[in-house]
Amino acid sequence: MNEISKMVESSYNKIAENYYSHRDLNKFNKELEKFVSLLPNQAHILDAGCGAGIPTAKFLIQHNFRVIGIDLSETMLKLARNNVPKASFIKMDINEIEFDENSFDGIVSVYSLFHISKENHFSIFKKFFTILKSGGILLINTGILESEGTSQFFGVPMFWSNFSPKTTLELIKKAGFSIIFEAVLERGGEYQYWIFGKKEK
Repeated sequence: MNEISKMVESSYNKIAENYYSHRDLNKFNKELEKFVSLLPNQAHILDAGCGAGIPTAKFLIQHNFRVIGIDLSETMLKLARNNVPKASFIKMDINEIEFDENSFDGIVSVYSLFHISKENHFSIFKKFFTILKSGGILLINTGILESEGTSQFFGVPMFWSNFSPKTTLELIKKAGFSIIFEAVLERGGEYQYWIFGKKEK
């Protein structure tokens, strides 16, 4: 695990409960509903950067999908196991994902990629493509301004890293995905860049 991952892990371990007490847990329900509409019944989903399991893993379990969530923070994972007992949660770094090829019908990675060095984003997108089944759906979001650095977040140091939306879109396409939807959206008073991609059959 690199130093950035260690910082993110340590910081979220400290702030997990406080962070979720301030979070709008319904702000991207429309995107989750769209994601669900694109998937087969009883789809197998990876929630990459699952946090405390709400809203994403819980939403997907309620739609009778099988869900595996991964996260760096053991505190977040403990919350997730309590919040969504029907899902499976594993401590794993998104930079070092270890799943077989063609494992998942869908992958969600929201509010996570901007805590990973942008120089690693393309390799992550390629890994997502590999572990998705043919016809699989990807949902991600990132920040809207190219930047990289550390700032205080809920009283702890937090790492942030983003490409511009244009570059992120290019990398998603280069990784092999066709684009279903992409746009900058305002959700809960914040702006992020959202992409729905597909691994074509």
